Amino acid sequence: MVDFKLVISEAAKSYARGVGDPQSAGFLGKRIGESVGGELLGLGGYTLKITGGTDKSGFALRPEVPGSRQVRIFVGEGFGFHPERRGMRKRRTFRGGAISEDTVQINLVVEQKGPKPLSELLAAA
Repeated sequence: MVDFKLVISEAAKSYARGVGDPQSAGFLGKRIGESVGGELLGLGGYTLKITGGTDKSGFALRPEVPGSRQVRIFVGEGFGFHPERRGMRKRRTFRGGAISEDTVQINLVVEQKGPKPLSELLAAA
């Protein structure tokens, strides 16, 4: 049984929602950048894009890492590392960009709006 915490963002407002089986099975194997139909979550007419997430250890999902493996990457800038001085680089741990059983949180953004407002649909849930 896989449970995910979903953070759905629309403009300046974000909504958190937990999902379990069978809804969570629709996310397994998807990658960062892919779109998911809102019908999977009871949001008819909406299309949501996966923008990121975190794993069970708190490490961020990184789209350029294949699969769902955990790796240490030498980074100089971008998310997951903020250099203290110019030119500074460090090795940081990230998880691959594919959604797996080890993923805990999935970040989504609204690509296409449906007929009802998102606040109305998620307030009832």
